[in-house]
Amino acid sequence: MEDMVRENDGVTAGDPAGVQEMTTVSFHHFASSDKAEDGFSVTIIENMKEEYGLFVWPCSVILAEYVWQQRSRFSGAAVVELGAGTSLPGLVAAKVGADVTLTDDSSRPEVLANMRRQCGLNNLECKVMGLTWGHWDSNVFDLHPDIILGADVLYDSNGIFKHSVLRKSCVPSICFLVEPTN
Repeated sequence: MEDMVRENDGVTAGDPAGVQEMTTVSFHHFASSDKAEDGFSVTIIENMKEEYGLFVWPCSVILAEYVWQQRSRFSGAAVVELGAGTSLPGLVAAKVGADVTLTDDSSRPEVLANMRRQCGLNNLECKVMGLTWGHWDSNVFDLHPDIILGADVLYDSNGIFKHSVLRKSCVPSICFLVEPTN
């Protein structure tokens, strides 16, 4: 992964994506060691301000690598990424051929706008939806995903109970990937 920091890259605080004065652009490369020409890169714009959803969290990188390694499983699948934020795992899923819906907190329009910006930057067409943790949202559950992704979405202990809704409603199995230090 390469990082490049830009100060005031022409985006103002009034930008609909909610990008402030200081951003970083990270490049995440995915390729097989034996066939580097089959790989690709995903570009992510991150806000240097420590706000949930505006920077790449550690487990997001690990989950994105998992999606790449399991790309045959994701190709053609309906995928929903919960708490997508900068959307790295979902964007990788879209790059390998999944039909992706990215979701995050509906009360954070700057995060949702930044998710749309990430899709455009990477020439991907993903659906972006706001949701509220713990509330049944038929628009999300009507998607009938084959795979649900979520990286670093359990940072709030109240969220653990709310995630139990997923276990009963969506897919036959769920696996949570968490980093102990978060």
